[in-house]
Amino acid sequence: MLVENLMKKDVTTIKPYATLKEALQLMKEKNLKVLVVEKNYPSDAYGIITNTQILKAIVAEDGDIDLLNVYDLYKKPAFSVSSKIDVKYAAKIMIEHNIKRVVVTDNNELEGVLSITDLTNYLMTWVE
Repeated sequence: MLVENLMKKDVTTIKPYATLKEALQLMKEKNLKVLVVEKNYPSDAYGIITNTQILKAIVAEDGDIDLLNVYDLYKKPAFSVSSKIDVKYAAKIMIEHNIKRVVVTDNNELEGVLSITDLTNYLMTWVE
């Protein structure tokens, strides 16, 4: 099975210079744990920001996050895989690097996101 058959195609993105408050509002609105951070220019890389990263920043700043932007916290480049590879290779990368989510790109353009949950759900179909 290919990554394109398991990945989530409806991906919510955010600009790097958005505030953490905006990121949290977007996550709350869409019930998400992760946002893909947009590229600044065509040859740039995508980034990723998680609710855990934001929570750590809130704790570190004693709740005062008004001056922090997504840019201050996000991971860039995000680990990425092609939508055209077999899921076993994506799973191997994710397990070896202890990554919960990877950005799926083809020709450096965003196609989706693949998570450990997607892979686990796929594995569960083998036992049904």
